[in-house]
Amino acid sequence: MGENSTDFDQTSTEDLRERAAELARKRWDVRFFWRLLRMIPAAEAAAGNEEGSRASIAQASGFLYEALSAESDPKVHEALRPVYIDYLREHGGEEDAGDERNGDGDASEAPDRSEG
Repeated sequence: MGENSTDFDQTSTEDLRERAAELARKRWDVRFFWRLLRMIPAAEAAAGNEEGSRASIAQASGFLYEALSAESDPKVHEALRPVYIDYLREHGGEEDAGDERNGDGDASEAPDRSEG
């Protein structure tokens, strides 16, 4: 690679985005794409686009739901079962609490930006 920050400073954001995405695809780096998906709503909000932030969350969840629905191997579904159970155990009680957060079901705190 050998690129330093000066090289990146002279590169357009579009080119950086394309290069990073291509590298992540080649490396099968799902964590990079997951990180982007988690950060897009916050980036939309930081850019002053609150409606876009909400839309980004809906779009990302739609992409992931489609990917899970497209997987037809029952063994894959069974392998993911513990993940669904853990999530429901941890957050299941929050379903009815959505209206209590800030009146319209949106969390009033900043999105979690950690790479979990």
